[in-house]
Amino acid sequence: MPSKIHLIAIGGSVMHNMALALVRQGHQITGSDDQIFEPAKSRLDRVGILPDKEGWDSSKICSDLDAVILGMHAKSDNPELIRALELEIPVYSFPAYVSEMFHGKLKVVVAGSHGKTTTTSMIMHVLKSLNLSFDFLVGAQLEGFDEMVAFSDAPLAIIEGDEYLSSCLDLRPKFLHYAPQILIITGIAWDHYNVFPTLESYIKSFSDLIQTMPEGGALIYFQGDHELVSIVKMYGGHLRTFPYGEANHINKNGTTFLVSETACYPLEIFGRHNLQNIEAVRLVCNLLEQNDDRVFASMSSFKGAKRRLELLAQSESKIIYQDFAHAPSKVKATVEAVREKYPDKRILVIQELHTYSSLNEIFLPQYIGTANAADAVLIYFDQRALEIKRMPPLSSQIIKDAFSHPQLFVVDSSDQLEVDILKLSKDYEVILFLGSGNFGGLSLKDISQKIISAV
Repeated sequence: MPSKIHLIAIGGSVMHNMALALVRQGHQITGSDDQIFEPAKSRLDRVGILPDKEGWDSSKICSDLDAVILGMHAKSDNPELIRALELEIPVYSFPAYVSEMFHGKLKVVVAGSHGKTTTTSMIMHVLKSLNLSFDFLVGAQLEGFDEMVAFSDAPLAIIEGDEYLSSCLDLRPKFLHYAPQILIITGIAWDHYNVFPTLESYIKSFSDLIQTMPEGGALIYFQGDHELVSIVKMYGGHLRTFPYGEANHINKNGTTFLVSETACYPLEIFGRHNLQNIEAVRLVCNLLEQNDDRVFASMSSFKGAKRRLELLAQSESKIIYQDFAHAPSKVKATVEAVREKYPDKRILVIQELHTYSSLNEIFLPQYIGTANAADAVLIYFDQRALEIKRMPPLSSQIIKDAFSHPQLFVVDSSDQLEVDILKLSKDYEVILFLGSGNFGGLSLKDISQKIISAV
């Protein structure tokens, strides 16, 4: 039966996708946000649920609402939230509502400090290639899927499990809502310093996740992570455990081939981290009764999730990629993958520090050596972002000391960023943009074309 549902912070990347998925199901959806950017703006408008104006309005909250879904962006003093609580309307955090929608399904959750989105996307790609029905929640737009969230009567749900907090009212990690029967943990590397002030508090979120799994559930975990191996031994005694490394493969003429017992399958993606992700995918799909050849054949056509080693531009002399990597472990894995792909080319990394963790002077030393596989590094951060986040200013020297790269440049003004990028990039064949921010509003596709044209 259709419901009336209001989404507070509807403009968020995943929140607006949830709104679209609920509209598809026939629900009556309203929402609000203090800012809504593209592509959310156009996508919400297309289905008639773009708010008339930006901002919060408690008059939108009426007693006939069946539910209010609260995005992480909304604060506890939000007037719409306050009104919903006054009217005793059921208020759900985003993951709590997802959990309700996936109740009774076989749930596969992909968790870990790195590779969550890519691994989740790989599983989705394989299952779709094999014509299997499933619901999903993933943190990036993926080729072949209209939204990042889907609800249906399918018996299976594939979920990207985020360790960040659920909402201002629910301070548990999102993934604690899901209680998966099958869980992948790709690795543990301290992140989200603003909510996990110590490594121990961060690790605890993953041990808590393992303990939410039912007796006999399947835990697939990366065997090269000592912290992860330790907590699996400590908390995973009630589970079937499947440690993994890299998928069986060979490299030939610059292409990686997956190798089964009967055939070889070329890949369009590259990097050791992706071979690890693929091995986790293989194990999941085996549990879902799909053999290696079917999995590897499907993986041959996987091009990657958006902003995950996404090719922006290419010419005879230059190639430019973009990747969402922002945490230290993600940065290291991505830079090393590019170096392995281009061992003889000069590589420039252009990285934005945007998250609370990456802008924190105490956390910054976690980045030491992460970009050492590159020939040069340009670090961008915006001093104004620090003011907005109410964080103390950072100096260029603090960043240089933290990364400890011999050829590192720092720019802290969006006005200067494009100039420095165009100047530096002349000397490098491979350019890699890293970060989860928007580079001060700079269009990476436009700047990539300028770099190519300047040759």
